[in-house]
Amino acid sequence: MTTTSGLSVPDWPGVAASLLLVALAALVAYRQHLHLTRELLIAAARAGVQLIAVGAILVILFRHTGLPGALAWVVLMVVIAGYVAGRRGAGLPHARRSATLGVAFGSTVTLGALILLGVISTQARVVVPVGGMIVSSAMQSTGIALRRLVEDARTARDSIEARLALGLSARESFLPHRRSALRTALIPAIDSTKVVGLISLPGAMTGLILAGVDPLTAIRYQIVVMYMLLAATTLAALAGARAAERTLFDPAQRLITLPG
Repeated sequence: MTTTSGLSVPDWPGVAASLLLVALAALVAYRQHLHLTRELLIAAARAGVQLIAVGAILVILFRHTGLPGALAWVVLMVVIAGYVAGRRGAGLPHARRSATLGVAFGSTVTLGALILLGVISTQARVVVPVGGMIVSSAMQSTGIALRRLVEDARTARDSIEARLALGLSARESFLPHRRSALRTALIPAIDSTKVVGLISLPGAMTGLILAGVDPLTAIRYQIVVMYMLLAATTLAALAGARAAERTLFDPAQRLITLPG
């Protein structure tokens, strides 16, 4: 344990000791025959390597690039998040493009509003972590929405085609399923917002408190975080679902057949 500006943080031996927790999780997975032991260990190793590499990059970013570098980093996060969320929509035509559009829209509007309204500082050390929270939330909701769209396009094909046969447009025929996908995507964010502070102290607030910030000041920041995540989640899921929905129909407004 080391002390930085009055704050006690784990040293590298402490980080190494925390691997015992990973070993415990791996042991449970092995003993319960979950067939996840290898993936768990790989995930832990990747997380450590990635975080160390990102930490080194952020040191350079914070010291030398300013806001342009921070925004470039956010763009990179959006691209990666779009790739990950697009995998959830496997089977959809251009799933990764739709996911990237959704994540980009939700992240741009939310982060842009926070910066333009002066809610957050334009310092790189503020824009990057806040942008990361926004992009992560947008990625999760977009991935969930696309996965639900794929499921409905396969299981509800008869009802969709029945609406088309009655003369409804492609958009109107698929509207109930888009609404269902959006509800599914938004429920986790809504539930976590309802119980924030009652069940757990969220990451931003916890980090500020650990850094010695007054709890009431930390609460103000956390309120902003929760509201921005609600916005990013909603906008990203909506934009991603709308983009994906258009790929489900051909120019004659016929529902295409999805592989698998």
